[in-house]
Amino acid sequence: VGIKNVTHNEPFFPGHFPIDPVMPGVLIVEAMAQTGALLMSKSLDADVNGKTIFFMSVDGARFRRPVRPGDVLRMHVDVVKHRGDLFKFRGEAMVDGKLAAEAEFAAMVVETGA
Repeated sequence: VGIKNVTHNEPFFPGHFPIDPVMPGVLIVEAMAQTGALLMSKSLDADVNGKTIFFMSVDGARFRRPVRPGDVLRMHVDVVKHRGDLFKFRGEAMVDGKLAAEAEFAAMVVETGA
C-alpha cells in the first residue's frame, strides 16, 4: 500500500484545471507504478542493487472518480505475475474507501546504464 497526500501545492493543478483542480490520470497511474517499484525493491525477490526499475506497460486503466486537492490517495498494488526480473501488477487507487482508478501494469529490473 502506498499513500499520496494530494495538496493544493502540486505543480500540475494550475493547468489541470484552474477552476476545478483534478489530479491527472497519468499521475495516478504513475503513483501506482511507483508503489509497485517499492514493492519490488523492498518486499519481493528483486535484486535492485546497481539496477533501475523501468515501467513497461499499462493495461485496462480506468478512472472512476476525480482526485482533488485534500484527498488522500491509497494505492493498493498486488503482484499478478513474476518471472525473473519482470513483474506484472494490478493496482487500485482509493480515496475515502472508494475506487478512483485501477490498472494493470508491468515493470522490469534492468542493469543501470544498459
